[in-house]
Amino acid sequence: MQYRRLGRSGLQVSELSLGSWVTYHTQVDTGAAVELMAAARDAGVNFFDNAEVYALGRSEEIMGQVFKQLAWPRHSYVVSTKFYWGLAREGNTVNFQNTLNRKYLMQAIDGSLKRLQLDFVDLVYCHRPDPNTPIEETVWAMSDMISQGKALYWGTSEWSAADIRAAWEIAERHHLHKPVMEQPQYHLFHRRRVEQEYARLYEDLGLGLTTWSPLASGLLTGKYRQGVPEGSRGSLESMNWMREQLLDPARNAAVGELEAIARELGGTVAQLAIAWVNKNPRVSTVILGASKLAQLQDNLGALALTPKLTPEVMARIDAISTPLAR
Repeated sequence: MQYRRLGRSGLQVSELSLGSWVTYHTQVDTGAAVELMAAARDAGVNFFDNAEVYALGRSEEIMGQVFKQLAWPRHSYVVSTKFYWGLAREGNTVNFQNTLNRKYLMQAIDGSLKRLQLDFVDLVYCHRPDPNTPIEETVWAMSDMISQGKALYWGTSEWSAADIRAAWEIAERHHLHKPVMEQPQYHLFHRRRVEQEYARLYEDLGLGLTTWSPLASGLLTGKYRQGVPEGSRGSLESMNWMREQLLDPARNAAVGELEAIARELGGTVAQLAIAWVNKNPRVSTVILGASKLAQLQDNLGALALTPKLTPEVMARIDAISTPLAR
């Protein structure tokens, strides 16, 4: 496992990390989470990603129980959470959802810390942009969160380049803590934002990336080429919205071509897809998702494939995937 700086910060995160979206609570209980997180750490993973909204807070609770049970030294791992969608509080969801206003943010961090059983999180994200709250209000709240010692670095997730730059410039102007990282979706079929829209931000602002969905929610494992398997993420009722994407005929045909390249390199198509994201020097860490130990171990095998992605191999991969990317 190699470690990379989170953008221009001094924090180093493992090139592969482990997230809990969808899986924790819905597919993974505390016992399985202990097994997965322990195996990830044994492989060198030091970053564990979460969010307030995952399983409506239950994901943070499970991860917090794992941290307590495994009793790792706090300095040895990095943990994140994200805020935007909110949770129902005292039966009132109207004023605490889809917002990044100061009131919500300052209360949200306290709730996450309680669920995670931590004194602070290392990274905290604005999970989506909020068009109804001035960016300046959000920047002040996030900076204050860090000044209060409840988080160490803050960033964004799925924000436009223009909004990220605006937030950074507001922080610069008022001598506040600046956004350090962005968490975008990034995989072979979803690449324009990372490769084109954000291109100027890496050098101008020192932006780091903690990317999610390297396997396109499972599409790039090849398991959806014959339909939706029982027990897969695509079979979950809450994931109905992504089934059309998972069953896309053109992309599944491309996955078949990518599988041939992976076999030549001695790996699986999932490992190839993760290695491809990992190969991008702008990516600080690739967030993996796993519901079973064997799945996690297979994904970690991408580390052995990354050095095999020569310019010639990358060109072959791009020829297959770029025409289908957005």
